Amino acid sequence: MAARDQERSRFGADTHRYELAPALPEAEIRAFEEAHGIDLPAQYRSFVAEVGNGPAGPGHGLMPLTVPRPKTGEGWAVDHEWEEDRLPGRLAEPFPLTEPLPGRIGPSACGLTRGTLMLAEEGCGIYVRLILNGPRKGEVWQIDPDWGGFVPVNPGFRTWYTEWLQRGFVHES
Repeated sequence: MAARDQERSRFGADTHRYELAPALPEAEIRAFEEAHGIDLPAQYRSFVAEVGNGPAGPGHGLMPLTVPRPKTGEGWAVDHEWEEDRLPGRLAEPFPLTEPLPGRIGPSACGLTRGTLMLAEEGCGIYVRLILNGPRKGEVWQIDPDWGGFVPVNPGFRTWYTEWLQRGFVHES
């Protein structure tokens, strides 16, 4: 994709530059899971173990699992969101929704993200999150507190990521 979009005109390409960080060793993934009291959904876990630990991906790119994104000289809200996810016990908490929550949710959105891992930032306070536990474990949801609510966008990580790849090739053809 990088060869087809050398000017990085696709949304987010100037941030992730179509580059993948190295995959994570099994021991590092297991240590993350143990530290947070979770088992990562299989599709996401295999991606970070076999493909890469971000950043090439939807939106402004995938957030890394175990270390903050490299500093670019400017603070982004996404950095705060990443740090919030790693607060003790937050990822292991039950995901509070059983059904989508469409429409404006405003400032109360913060409590809705427990039990989820932020995957990517779409801009304007919109985040894509992976559900980590409960009946919706493994689903990919988007939270847009101002307009779109908190709703599923894909039944699994692999499909979500593959669709992003495919849209890139269709767009660039």
